[in-house]
Parts: sequence; C-alpha cells; structure tokens
Amino acid sequence: MAALSIRALSKRYANLEVLKDIALDIESGEFTVLVGPSGCGKSTLLNIVAGLDRPSAGTIEIGGRVVNDVPPKDRDIAMVFQSYALYPSMTVRQNITFGMECRHVPKAEQDAAVANVAKLLQIETLLGRKPSQLSGGQRQRVAMGRALVRDPLLFLFDEPLSNLDAKLRVEMRMEIKRLHQRIGATIVYVTHDQIEAMTMATRIAVMHQGCVQQFADPDTVYRYPANLFVARFMGSPPMNTLPARLESENDGLVVVIGAGRPDEIRLRLRGYDGATSFVGRDVVFGIRPECIAEGSRAFSNDAPVLIEAPVEMVEPTGAETMVSLRLGGEPAMARISPDIRPVPGASASFALDTRRICLFDPKTERLIV
Repeated sequence: MAALSIRALSKRYANLEVLKDIALDIESGEFTVLVGPSGCGKSTLLNIVAGLDRPSAGTIEIGGRVVNDVPPKDRDIAMVFQSYALYPSMTVRQNITFGMECRHVPKAEQDAAVANVAKLLQIETLLGRKPSQLSGGQRQRVAMGRALVRDPLLFLFDEPLSNLDAKLRVEMRMEIKRLHQRIGATIVYVTHDQIEAMTMATRIAVMHQGCVQQFADPDTVYRYPANLFVARFMGSPPMNTLPARLESENDGLVVVIGAGRPDEIRLRLRGYDGATSFVGRDVVFGIRPECIAEGSRAFSNDAPVLIEAPVEMVEPTGAETMVSLRLGGEPAMARISPDIRPVPGASASFALDTRRICLFDPKTERLIV
C-alpha cells in the first residue's frame, strides 16, 4: 500500500489553474522530491497534502485513507517549513515538546522522545537555548526535531534549506539524507534546487506549469528526460538541445546538425531504432556536457565521434573546465578535464559519446529515444 496516493488532483484559483490532473503514488519509505521552477505548483501541492489548502478536484490518500476532509492535525503528518517556524520565546526543548503537550502526551514520554531526537540530530547541548541563540543550521535541526518526535506516517519538507548559505546547505542536505537512511521515513520534499533533487531523492517528480512532467528515479530523469523541459531544467549546466535533422545513410541513422552549413556535423547513430519513423524529419538533438570530451581523451566506447569545433569561452572551475563551443553553428557546452585549456577563438578537437544522446520531437517536445 502506498504511503501517499494522489489521484486526478487539480487546484484552481478563480480562472487560474495552478495544478492540473496530478497523479502520484509514493511508496512507504521513499524519499520523493517535488522539483521545478518557482510558480510551478509544487508548494501548493504540498500544502494540499498537508491539509493547509483544499483541492478543487481529485483525492488524496495517506496510508490508504482518503483525507480530503480530514484536518491537518489528524492526517498523521509532520511538516518542516522554509522559515523554521520556531517559537522565539521558547527554548529548543519547549519548541520540540509543544505539540506533544497540546496532545497531552505524558511527561515521561516527552522526555524520552526529546532525548532520542536530540541524540539523532546532535542537538543535546542546545536544548536550553532559544532560537535567537542558534545558527541557521541549528534552527533547521530543531524544526526537524519537532517533526520527528511525532513519528508520523509522512514527513513534508517545504524548501527547508533555501535560507541557508551554500556550505551549510550541502551539510544539511547530507544530514537529511543520512536521517532518512537511519529511520526509513516516507518523505515528500519540495525544492527548486535540482542538485538537491538529484542527490537526495529515491524518485523525483519534475513539475512545470502545474503538471508533473516526469516521475522517475534520478538516473532515469537525468539520462532519459521525458521531454525538452526536463532535459533543459535538470542538470547544471543542462543538456545541450540543438535543432537537427535525422537522415538514413548506408542502412543506418545519421543526425545532421547545421545541415547545409560549412561546419555541418553528421553523427552516425547506433541502437536508436525507435527513431526510424523520424527519418527525413527535423528533431532536437540532446547531449549532456560531460558527453563532450577533449579529443585526445576519447570515451571508452569503440568508436567515439571526433569533430573540430570553434571554442568561444573557457571557464575553469577547479574540478573541471567548462567550454562554450559551437556544434554545427549551434551553441553548446562541454565539461572537460580540469587540466585542459582550449584557446577561445580557435578550433579544438572534441569527442562525442553518441551512446548517451537523446532525440526529441520538436512538435510535441517529447523524448523519441
């Protein structure tokens, strides 16, 4: 039985439809991330699951029980907010136990729960402090502790790391993932940060304009994006998506970038039989930046495609070198070895790993292969 099931859910404010026919099944113990740009509807969806807002249509089941008309306090959920939502006049201990006191949990049980959670989150020494005496990361741990003492069926996280600096975000990301591994809780986590989504989730729901564009494990979302939006949103930098044409040549398929130009590129494809119906038609050619390497360091496959391409800009980052180049006249990005420095304004040799490309239908924008 799924811990959370969402069926045909929509939300409308007057004439504005912010969620459109959402359907998700989240299994017990999963870490599901709702990711997408601002305004895509992910926080609205989380608020509806939490009972803070009502759907215009559709059903929500938590633990097999329809909860559309169940108040938030009776949904067996716990929510961690972006703003932490701690009571400033209370100590850490009081913030954690406040909900238990409202539910008249015996004092001995409260003390045991606080001790367990404080040890789990490593905040034992902070229990006597007030929120103003805590760092951002410590406040977030307290907010998580307040949720954990409830031992709910479902944890909801609404962009909990967005107020933290970059270094602390990485640390807290690891803490939350480690916490999930320890307690095996079911978590639904909202973020606009696709790095958080890729590193934390067991499955990712990519949202755009109120719709779920793709719901799959991180590797599938990254390697086989369902459409051009997912391809261009997931990844930093995102997948290169270039206008191209698919042709047949010597009983095989060839994708042509910049057809008719002096710098036209023809890439022979193998294993893309599902695209034969697009022969003679326009396609969108997709390739990740890491699948474009400096030419002398070709990929391990037996026949990487070697090309010459003009280099426009080079950005050393320490761990890698980002190169802005042109493929068949179209702009593209390559992620190459940090010790390689192509010369801007000159041509350089590059190898393309054609085993890991994607082709999209330019009309529907959906993945072909």
